[in-house]
Amino acid sequence: MQPALWEPLHTTALLGTDRRPLPPLPEAGPTHHGVDRTDPATALLELAALETVRRRAGALPTPAAEPPGAPAPEDPRPELPTPAARRLAVLLSSRSGSAAGSLANLAELLPQWLTTARTRGYRPPAALVPALLDAARARSELRPDAVALCGPLGRWLAARNPDWRFVLRTADATTAPGSAADGDHHLWHEGLFAERVTHLTLLRRTDPAAGLALLRSTWPTERAEDRLLFLDALQDGLSPADEPFLEAALGDRSKNVRATAAELLSTLPGSALALRMATRARATVRLSERGTHLLVTPPAECDPAMQRDGIPPKSPTGRGERAWWFGEVIAAAPLATWQEATGLTPERLLALRVGDSIDETSSSWADDLREAWARAAVRQQDADWARALLGPAPGGRGRGGRAARTAGAPAKLLSVLPPAERAVWTAAFIEVHGLGEAFQLLGACATPWTPPLSTAVVAALERATASGAYPWSHSGVLGMTERALSPGAAAAVEALAATAAPASAWAETFARLAGTLRFREAMLAELGA
Repeated sequence: MQPALWEPLHTTALLGTDRRPLPPLPEAGPTHHGVDRTDPATALLELAALETVRRRAGALPTPAAEPPGAPAPEDPRPELPTPAARRLAVLLSSRSGSAAGSLANLAELLPQWLTTARTRGYRPPAALVPALLDAARARSELRPDAVALCGPLGRWLAARNPDWRFVLRTADATTAPGSAADGDHHLWHEGLFAERVTHLTLLRRTDPAAGLALLRSTWPTERAEDRLLFLDALQDGLSPADEPFLEAALGDRSKNVRATAAELLSTLPGSALALRMATRARATVRLSERGTHLLVTPPAECDPAMQRDGIPPKSPTGRGERAWWFGEVIAAAPLATWQEATGLTPERLLALRVGDSIDETSSSWADDLREAWARAAVRQQDADWARALLGPAPGGRGRGGRAARTAGAPAKLLSVLPPAERAVWTAAFIEVHGLGEAFQLLGACATPWTPPLSTAVVAALERATASGAYPWSHSGVLGMTERALSPGAAAAVEALAATAAPASAWAETFARLAGTLRFREAMLAELGA
C-alpha cells in the first residue's frame, strides 16, 4: 500500500471530512476508478477499504528472527472430553455476551467452567489455547485458572507472543514452589507494581519466611503507597515470626502503613500489641459487682502510645472521639480477654445489659460494644464469637434481630463460619425476611449454593412475584442466581416461568434463568462434576 495515501486518509478520518478534505488520488492505478467523490464521507470509507485490501495483499512475509527452537513440552494430563471442548469454544466465542437471548451472559460462566476443569485435571485442545490466553489477557481474574489449564503449551506460546507475557508472570499449581523463591526474584526488583504484589502474595503462600525476607530487602526504599499494599500481602501465612517486622512498622512515617501493621498485629493474639490492647480493653469494660451489667468507661484521651498502636486521634467517621477510641481498643483486643476477665461465654456476655460506669441504667454504649466485638470476631476469624453475635438462624417473623443489630456486619460475621453453616443460616434468614436484605449474605455463601439454600431463594422469588414486585427490584440477587443457584433448581424455576403471566418481565426473567441453569448443568456434567 502507498503510505502517501494511507496517512492522509487516516488523518481525515480522525478530523472529519468537514475539517479535512480528501487527499488527491494518485494519477496511476485503476483501483480508485468508480469512487464517488461527491459524498466525501462515503468516498473516505471506500478509499479506506481499497487501501486496506492493497495493504494486506501487498504484505510480504518477514524472515524468522530466530529458529523456532524446541517444541512445547509434553502435557501428561488428559485432554478435555469432546463435549466439554465444544462448550469451552462456545464460552470463549461469547465473551462479550450471550450465545442466545434465552441465556445469561455466558462470559459470567467462564470462571466457573475454568475452575471446574482445572480441578478435574484436564488440559484444553491445543487449538483452543490461544483463544483462552486472549480471554485471560482481557480478564485478569481468569488468569490463575487459565494459565494452569493451558499448562506447558500456554507457557511455550507466551514466550513467543508478547501479548501473552502475563502467563510468564502468573504462578499456578504446576509451578514448582521453589521457582518463585529462587528463580523469579528479578520480577520483584524489575516488575510492575501489580506483578510485585502478586509475586509477594504467592511467595507468602508457599514460603512465608522467604516472602518476609524479600519484603525486608527493599522495604526502606519503597514508596508509602506501595508499602501499604505489600504489608497487606503479609496476611497470607501471618504468624508470630512476622511480629518484629510489623512492630517496627508501627513507627512508619505513613499513618496508613501504621494502621495496617496494627491491624495485622491485632490478629496475632499473643503479640505485644494485642496484649497492650487487652490491658486497655479491661480498663474500659468491666463486669459489675452483681454480675448483671457490663460497665463502660471509654478512654479519656488518645495518648501517644495508643496512636503508635494504630488508633488515630481523630475519628474519620464523624463519631465522637471517645466512642471512636473505645471501638478501636475493643476491636483490637483479643476476644479471649473477656472470657478470662469474666469467666463468661460469648453468649452470656452478649446477654448482659451494658451501662455507663457512672450510670448503670444507661445503654448508650451497647451498640458501640457489639459493633467492636463484631469487628474483632471478623478480624480474628473467631467462629464462636461470630456465631454468638449472629444469634440463632431466624425461625419466625420478628426473630433474628440480633444480627440486624450488629451494625451492618451480618455478612462479614457469616463469612467466618464454615460454608455449610453459612448456607443454613442464610436460607433461614431468607425464609423469614425474603431477598430484600439478603444480597450480601448470599455473597458470603460458597458457590454453587446448597440445594436447601437454592430452594429458599426460589421460594422467595416466587413470593416476590406474587407480591407484585418487579424483577429489577431484585436484579442483584437475580444476577447472582445465574452463577450460584444449584442447577438442580432448574425444574422449579421452569415451573415459575410457566405460571408467570405470559410475556411478562417475570416470565422472561425465569425463562432466562432456567435456560442458564440447564446450560450450567450440562456444562458441569460434561466435566464430570
